[in-house]
Amino acid sequence: MSWLSSSQGVVLTAYHPSGKDQAVAGSHGQAGEEATASRRYGQYTMNQEITKVSEKPPFDRSSSQDSLDELSMEDYWTEIQNIRKSNENRQEDQEVVVVKEPDEGELEEEWLKEAGLSNLFGEAAGDPQESMVFLSTLTRTQAAAVQKRVETVSQTLRKKNKQYQVPDVRDIFAQQRESKEKEAPDGSESQSVGTDENKDQAKDGQASSLVVGEKDLIPLVPEEAPASETDINLEVSFAEQAVNQKESSKEKTLRSKGDDALLPSFRLPKDKTGTTRIGDLAPQDMKKVCHLALIELTALYDVLGIELKQQKAVKIKTKDSGLFCVPLTVLLEQDQKKVPGTRIPLIFQKLISRIEEGGLETEGLLRIPGAAVRIKNLCQELEAKFYEGTFNWESVKQHDATSLLKLFIRELPQPLLSVEYLKAFQAVQNLPTKKQQLQALNLLVILLPDANRDTLKALLEFLQRVVDNKEKNKMTVMNVAMVMAPNLFMYHTLGLKSSEQREFGMAAGIAHIMHLLIKYQKLLWTIPKFIVNQVRKQNTENHRKDKKAMKKLLKKMAYDREKYEKQDKSANDADVPQGVIRVQAPHLSKVSMAIQLTEELKASDVLARFLSQESGVAQTLKNGEVFLYEIGGNIGERCLDEDTYMKDLYQLNPNAEWVIKSKPS
Repeated sequence: MSWLSSSQGVVLTAYHPSGKDQAVAGSHGQAGEEATASRRYGQYTMNQEITKVSEKPPFDRSSSQDSLDELSMEDYWTEIQNIRKSNENRQEDQEVVVVKEPDEGELEEEWLKEAGLSNLFGEAAGDPQESMVFLSTLTRTQAAAVQKRVETVSQTLRKKNKQYQVPDVRDIFAQQRESKEKEAPDGSESQSVGTDENKDQAKDGQASSLVVGEKDLIPLVPEEAPASETDINLEVSFAEQAVNQKESSKEKTLRSKGDDALLPSFRLPKDKTGTTRIGDLAPQDMKKVCHLALIELTALYDVLGIELKQQKAVKIKTKDSGLFCVPLTVLLEQDQKKVPGTRIPLIFQKLISRIEEGGLETEGLLRIPGAAVRIKNLCQELEAKFYEGTFNWESVKQHDATSLLKLFIRELPQPLLSVEYLKAFQAVQNLPTKKQQLQALNLLVILLPDANRDTLKALLEFLQRVVDNKEKNKMTVMNVAMVMAPNLFMYHTLGLKSSEQREFGMAAGIAHIMHLLIKYQKLLWTIPKFIVNQVRKQNTENHRKDKKAMKKLLKKMAYDREKYEKQDKSANDADVPQGVIRVQAPHLSKVSMAIQLTEELKASDVLARFLSQESGVAQTLKNGEVFLYEIGGNIGERCLDEDTYMKDLYQLNPNAEWVIKSKPS
């Protein structure tokens, strides 16, 4: 995203889908109330023919086994009508400048930049060493996804006769392989990716993930098959699992019919080294996670034959202040001046709070709209008085608050699910199994910008609280999904020329995705273990290269190499006996504690022991205010969940330090 100053506000460079479904600004030469009315849907001004959706499209059950029952879609179409009425009362002109559509090579080059591989091209293309460590951690399917994009960009650049060298993708992976073989200290052959050997091994249905540091970081094959069909395996690449499933043809393809009873109770098997959730890692490691998540998502879609395209860029003018029609980042900048550290827009928080004050037992909550004219007036009043603190919230009825909440989401200049990945979210419905749909959603949630992800999390948690009161408010998870889906996905369900059957199919699909987001939200904010292990591998390799470079430097400076190596030993090795960890809390106490590792010792036990020793500290802290962190070694920083088995984690990262501290805001 890039920001350009303007006298009228801010110009946001976003992405817009290309192809038949693209909504572009322009005159179609037709007049009339429906054909040429310039109307905003979400962040776009669409000046084109509008598909009539006020009446439900006919439904032919025989043509689609996956579509939801027509009766259960009633809430969806009612919400569409409510949105159209709301838009009629809030028409605002918004200039849209459509830029030249990029060719495929440019789109793939942008993908490589997003994946952290931009230095494979341009002036540094002849020296891709910076990417070698990263490439060395990729699985077979991830490497294939990268190779496909590199080849496309290479062909495009050669056609354009670029002066700088364009590396052949086979040369890139060959260099990485040769480097690994040369650096193996014992002369043993290191495993690499993107090679014929790996492809041969893959025929046996094995997930060829790389070994990371210690042998058990990323297993070549899962040590045990999932205990249940409802288990989500986070230890092996999702794309590799998809390959195995296609080859074995053992897993039945079950598509959603929208019935909550048909959705399994997916769960995460317990991981002794601890579950890693979004927000647990340091920013530098989270950046690596995002790069890997994009490659993994692309590999998964490639394996399953689903197209995953980058979006087309457009420039749209947005407001640089206010509440509605304002980018999330701008809103948060405003809000953080009033409430430092806030991660969710204050107006969003207040609207949810107001709804909950009215009681979540209200029948038809979220489904029944407020009066359109009153909503328009409330918006104007909020814009003028919210930050001044003079707005009278007692005047806002509960159904008005729900309408304002949905309006806020729809009128974000970028969709809450982000412009870049909105179509990828929509494409989730095309994945063959529910497990793969969840895996894709997991990766997409990781890829969302922080502001979007945090706001989405707050929304989904609120929606779950509504569902928890379904016996009284009559809003099941499916009802809530039907009502909310148009508000998150409507950029492609309204204002597009398409057949009625396609409209209905799209409606059923996005309602199903919304259903998955609500029902499985706790799973979706987990970082898969195989990705965390790939990050550990990158860190291990980078540390080794840095250490090797430092030794060369010290040798040139005539330092005693043996003396350096002795000094290089960690404090854990020097001061703490084998099987014992030293825990410290520099912000809470000057005293550290040595703790003997046992098979059953958990992170929660370590916290309890330390706080019981420091009674003065424990009295000033509330439960959940501090956490045990794994810092250094093969990870930057990781907040441990309370069920982490310390001995297993110590074996995974023996050079880590163990620190008790609070989570950053």
